[in-house]
Amino acid sequence: MLDIKWIREHQEQVQRAADDKGIQVSVADLLTLDDRRKQLLQEVEQLRQTRNQCSQDIGALIQTGKNEQAVEAKRQVKEINGRLDLLEAPQQEVEQQFQQLLLLMPNIVSPDTPRGQSDQDNVELERIGTIPDFGFEPKDHMTLGQLHNLIDVPRGVKTAGTRNYYLTGAGVALHRAVQQLAVDLLTERGFQLLDVPLMVRSEAMRSTGFFPLGLDQTYRIAGEDQWLVGTSEVPLVAYYSGETVDVTDPIRLAAVSICFRNEVGSAGRDVHGLYRVHQFAKVEQVIICEASLDASEQMFQEITHNAEDLLQLLELPYRKMAVCTGDMSQKTYKQVDIETWMPSRQAYGETHSSSQLLDFQARRSNIRYRNADGKLQYCYTLNNTAVASPRILIPLLEHHQQEDGSIRIPTALRPYMPQHIEFLCPPTL
Repeated sequence: MLDIKWIREHQEQVQRAADDKGIQVSVADLLTLDDRRKQLLQEVEQLRQTRNQCSQDIGALIQTGKNEQAVEAKRQVKEINGRLDLLEAPQQEVEQQFQQLLLLMPNIVSPDTPRGQSDQDNVELERIGTIPDFGFEPKDHMTLGQLHNLIDVPRGVKTAGTRNYYLTGAGVALHRAVQQLAVDLLTERGFQLLDVPLMVRSEAMRSTGFFPLGLDQTYRIAGEDQWLVGTSEVPLVAYYSGETVDVTDPIRLAAVSICFRNEVGSAGRDVHGLYRVHQFAKVEQVIICEASLDASEQMFQEITHNAEDLLQLLELPYRKMAVCTGDMSQKTYKQVDIETWMPSRQAYGETHSSSQLLDFQARRSNIRYRNADGKLQYCYTLNNTAVASPRILIPLLEHHQQEDGSIRIPTALRPYMPQHIEFLCPPTL
C-alpha cells in the first residue's frame, strides 16, 4: 500500500505504474474520493463536537434553572442527530470506496525496470553455464520419470483432477533432497527457518499484497475466512505484522512449505508434465530491512545470489532476466527472474524469482522500526524463491540424463539421497 499523501505528490508516477502493470485503476478518482471523504469527515466531526457541547450544556442549564434554554439545547441535539444520520452513511460509504481503491494502487517500479507488456518483453541480463550437447536423442522429464518410476500423473489426475501428480520412489527422494539442500544453504547463511501456517486469514493476504488482485489464484476453505497460501512469503511477512522490529541487522527468514495455486487463466499454457501444477513445494527466503534503497539493493543481490548458488550446486545452466512492468505484480518495485535451461522445451523456463517491494508490504502489514533518530519508519521487504519443486525436477532430470537412460545425481545432492547414490538407473539396467 502507498501513503495517500505520497500518491497525491506523485500521482503521475503512480498512474504510469498502474498503466504499465495493466491495473485498471484511476489515481484521479482516488484523489477525488479522498477530497470527498475529508470533507464529509470534517462535517461529521464538527457536528459531533457541537452535539457534545450542547449535551454538556443541558445539564448545567437544568441545574441553574434555565429550563427554556435547556429545551432549546435539546432541540439542537435532536436536529444535529438528524443531520448526522444523513451524513454518516454517505461518509462511511465514501470511506469504504476510498479504502478499496487505495488497495488497488500499485507500487512504483525501479528506474532500471524495463517497460513491456508481458514476459516476452523481459530483458536478459546474463547467462551462466553451458547448454548440454547430448550427442543422442534426449528424453523429456515425463519419459524419464516413467522409465525410473519417479512420476505418476495419470493416478494424480484420477485422484485429484487435472494438473495433479504423484511422486514415487526416487522421485520423492529428489524432491526432498533439493529442498533440504536449499534449507541447509540458507540456514548456513543466517536465515531463521520457520515452519509456517498453510492456511491464513484474508487479512494476511491483503497485508502482504496478494489480495484483492490475487483472489482468483487462491483456494479458499469453504465457509471460512481461510485461504491456502501460494507461497510462504505470506506467513513469513505476516509473522511480524503489527510489530516494531529491530533491523540493525536485516531479518532473514526462510520456510519450506507446500503451496497451492489455482492457475486461473493459464489453460493451455505449460500443461505438459510438472511445469505448471496446482500443488508444489517451495523454499522461500524473505528479508525485512531498513528503509534504504542501498540496503534493499544489497539484500536483493544477496537473495538472488543464494538462488544462483543453489543452481550451480545442482550443476544446471540458467539465465537472469530483468522482469518488465507488464509481467510484474502490483506490489513489486523491482524483479529479476532466474530461468533454467530445460532440454525438452529447448528453452529456458522460470524456476526462481527475486523481488524488491520497498515499504509496500510493511505499510499494509504495519511492520516498523526506529531509525537512528528514534522515529518510527516502515521497513522494506524482499523475497526470493530459493527452489520450487517439482518444477526444478524438469531440468534436473533432463540435464543430467545419460545415453543409457540413467540419471546422474549432482555431487552436492548425493548426501541427501538414499545410500548417497551417484546415478539413478532404470529397472532394466
